[in-house]
Amino acid sequence: MSLDRAMPHLSRFGLEDRVKLFDVSSATVELAAQAVGCQPERIAKTLSFLLPEGPVLILAAGDARIDNGKYKARFHTKARMIPHDEVEPLIGHGVGGVCPFGVNEGIPVYLDESLRRFDVVYPAAGTPNSAVELSLEELERASQASGWVDVCKDWG
Repeated sequence: MSLDRAMPHLSRFGLEDRVKLFDVSSATVELAAQAVGCQPERIAKTLSFLLPEGPVLILAAGDARIDNGKYKARFHTKARMIPHDEVEPLIGHGVGGVCPFGVNEGIPVYLDESLRRFDVVYPAAGTPNSAVELSLEELERASQASGWVDVCKDWG
C-alpha cells in the first residue's frame, strides 16, 4: 500500500493538500467514517474486479453494494472481485488502501451513480490509514474516470 504512489498522482491535480493521515485504521468503510468524522455512505470505497481483459476499479458510496445483475449487464460478465493476495500486484495498492490514484497502468476506473448524491466524498489515498477529501468533479478528474456506471444497490 503506497502513499508514495497516490501523493504524486494527486499532486498532478493540485490535490495533495487534501490527504488526511490518521493514527487509526481507515481500512473499512466504518473505520474510515470514524476517522474522517463523516457518515459511512460518504466514504468512496474502491472495489477491484477482474474482467476477462484485466482488472477494473469501481468507486461506490460506502452504503452501496454491487448488484450482480446490473454489473453483468454493464460488463458482460459475472462480478468477480480480485482475490485478496492479488490486489496489490494487480492494482498497485493493497486491500484497505485501494484507491484510483497512482494505480498500475491501463486499469479503467468507473464511478458508481451511488456517489452522485454527495458534494464531497472521501476515498482512500493508498494506505489503510488515509483518506482524501474531494468534490465529485475533483474525484472524476483525479481518478481519470472512464465514466459513470450504475452497478450498485441498497444505497440511499
